[in-house]
Amino acid sequence: MNLSKLGSAKPYFGILVRNLSRDSARLHLTRREGSSMVSQTERAEAFRLLHNSKRVLILPNVWDVPSARIFEDAGFQAVATSSAAVAVSLGYQDGEEISKDELFATVKKIVTRLAVPVSVDIESGFGASPEQLSATVRRVVEAGAVGVNIEDISSYENKTLFSVESQVERIRTVWSVSTLLSVPLVINARTDAYRFGAGDEKARLREAIRRSNAYAQEDADCLYPMGLVQKEAIAEFVKSVKLPVNIMARRGAPTVTELEEIGVRRLSLGPGPMYAAMGLLKRIGQELKRKGTYDSLLEGAITFDELNALARPRGSL
Repeated sequence: MNLSKLGSAKPYFGILVRNLSRDSARLHLTRREGSSMVSQTERAEAFRLLHNSKRVLILPNVWDVPSARIFEDAGFQAVATSSAAVAVSLGYQDGEEISKDELFATVKKIVTRLAVPVSVDIESGFGASPEQLSATVRRVVEAGAVGVNIEDISSYENKTLFSVESQVERIRTVWSVSTLLSVPLVINARTDAYRFGAGDEKARLREAIRRSNAYAQEDADCLYPMGLVQKEAIAEFVKSVKLPVNIMARRGAPTVTELEEIGVRRLSLGPGPMYAAMGLLKRIGQELKRKGTYDSLLEGAITFDELNALARPRGSL
C-alpha cells in the first residue's frame, strides 16, 4: 500500500506510519516479547516502517536458511530472497524456471527459521493472468513472507515489458489479494525499462521514471529501477518519483553514504552474495588444484557449532 494514501496522521493497523524511525519498527517487532508471538500482519507493518527512515534500509538477498541466518545474525533487520540465487541453488536458471512448489518450500523454511521480516522475489509473478498472479501472491502469504519484488518483464527470452496499464493492474492485484488475506505485503515495483526499453540512456531513464510514477499512483510501496548505477542517473530518478527507491548494490554503484545523500531509501544486494560465495568456492578449488594448499578454505571459516546453529529456529522476537 502506498503510504501517501494514508494521510499525515491516519493509523494503519493501529500504528502511525508517517514520520516513524527505524527504531520504531524495531520496537514494534519486539513490543510483545514474552507475551505473544508477532503476527504476520505486524511483521508486514514493521517491514514497511523500515522504508520510512532517512537512512538506507540495507536488504540482503539470500537463497536458503544458512545464508539468511548469516545476515540476520549480523544485525540486518530484514532479508529478501534472490530469484536467481534460489533458482540456481536448486538447479534451475533464473527466469521463472523453478516451480512454485520448490520456491515457496524454500521461502517457508527461511521464514520459520528467522525472526526478521522476509520478502520474496516473485520475478514477474509466475503467470501473466490475474488468476495466476493471485495464486502466486497467496503462496507468498501462506509461506509467511511480508513483501514481494515484482517485475514488469513480460518475456525473459525476448526481453520485453508489460504495458504500463497491464503492470498497474498486476500491482493492484498483488495489493488486493494481500489485503484480502489481511497481510499488507510491501510491494517493491521493479521496472526493467532502463535495461530493455527503446532509445538511448536518457530515453530509457525517462521511460523508467514514467513507468515508476504510474506504479506509484496505485499500490506500490517502493520503486526499483533495475540497471541504474551512475550516481547522477539515480539522483535524477529519486527526484522524479515520490516513493522510496530501491537500488541494487553492484560494481560502479554509489556507496551507502552516497545513496543516503541523494535520497535512496533501500539497497538490495541481488544475487551478489551468491556471486561472492561461489567465487570463494571457485578460489578454494583453484588453490587446491594449482598449489595443493587450502588456506582459502580455512581463512574466515566458521566452526561446526556455528554452522549447526544456523539451522536452529530463531523463533519470534
